[in-house]
Amino acid sequence: MITSLLIIFVIGYFLITIEHTIQINKSATALITAVICWILIILNSDYKVHVISELEHHLSSISEILFFLLGAMTIVEIIDSHDGFRLITERIKTANKTKLIWLISVITFCLSAVLDNLTSTIVMISILNKLIEDKKVKWFLLGLVIIASNAGGAWSPIGDVTTTMLWIGGQITPMNIIKQTFFASLISMVIPTLIIDYKIKGDILLKAQSLSNDNNPQLSFERNLIFFVGIGCLLFVPVIKTITHLPPYMGMFLCLGIIWAVTEIIHKKKDDDERGNFSVSNALTKIDTPSILFFFGILMAIASLEYVGILPQLAQYLNNQLGNLNILAISIGLLSSVFDNVPLVAALQSMYSLNDYPQDHYFWELLAFTAGTGGSCLIIGSAAGVAVMGMEKIDFFWYLKNISWIALIGFLVGALFFILQHSITS
Repeated sequence: MITSLLIIFVIGYFLITIEHTIQINKSATALITAVICWILIILNSDYKVHVISELEHHLSSISEILFFLLGAMTIVEIIDSHDGFRLITERIKTANKTKLIWLISVITFCLSAVLDNLTSTIVMISILNKLIEDKKVKWFLLGLVIIASNAGGAWSPIGDVTTTMLWIGGQITPMNIIKQTFFASLISMVIPTLIIDYKIKGDILLKAQSLSNDNNPQLSFERNLIFFVGIGCLLFVPVIKTITHLPPYMGMFLCLGIIWAVTEIIHKKKDDDERGNFSVSNALTKIDTPSILFFFGILMAIASLEYVGILPQLAQYLNNQLGNLNILAISIGLLSSVFDNVPLVAALQSMYSLNDYPQDHYFWELLAFTAGTGGSCLIIGSAAGVAVMGMEKIDFFWYLKNISWIALIGFLVGALFFILQHSITS
């Protein structure tokens, strides 16, 4: 069964990568792959109740991500409908190619550390869609956004789910992980930014921004209010999680409710047609539902591999074959570009106790960095990459050809810096 399951997953994964060639939406392929994998599991199981129980468990954890994504996309769409991102686009609008690229990279890196790599990527997609005219240039910058958001999330205890897992599991502490991984993460962002700056030739053509209604104080007030309430709410999501320990989607839905109420209040005196253009109901019709279904399909397919023990076995195999902690952590990082980094890190957490490697041990810190940044090497290797692939229709092989090697260089140089930093300070 395991062999058949792997064959189905590989075929489905391959069909997703050639979406534009076969003209079948990758969301459909992901959903078919996921369901067939689980059908295969339950048909070959003597304990069908247990399989259904595990399926419901995975559905619960995946739904948390989907609800989080739904809330974040809706909030971003509400800000966008009020033209709120003009406050950012007007300030980073520059004809200087290098300045623009670095602004995008640094803003993404910083946003990801205080939000998370998925939310910051969704925000940057909206901003770049308003800024960049040329499609290929935008794709290069979106590739940089994926790299910068994963790098920014890796050094923050609330910026990436695997770093948060290690924090909650007691393997790392917040201040120490920031101190030990910040510069390695920064390097894994800086190197790709330098390369992409070199690859993009000439000035970047920007979209002409509409200046209509700029003299209307009421519209200007509404735009600014919705922008600051929306961004403030997104920034508050990790705070809610830290204080209450509730899942992140609960904080996101609280924030969605707040901005929903604010829009109802500020538009209550307008006629129905005008009010409808700024409503949450209208925003929900504009979010990219196929990308949410793609998330569900690909994550549920990967969950099937986790259920039959392939991912834990893979982690154990790497541990037995490699032995060296540096090589093991780097290998896990590279594997996270193909498989979900969450079950890979969870497998290592179960394999090693705090007696083997105590809190803030070098291994846990390196694992936090590699698992967080390694996913950038393939567009399907991180939540940020999957969001960009789903929302902007970036081709898998275009990313593989143009961005993957850049992300890999940044990842390896950052890992080497981390290792050298530790050898010098220890």
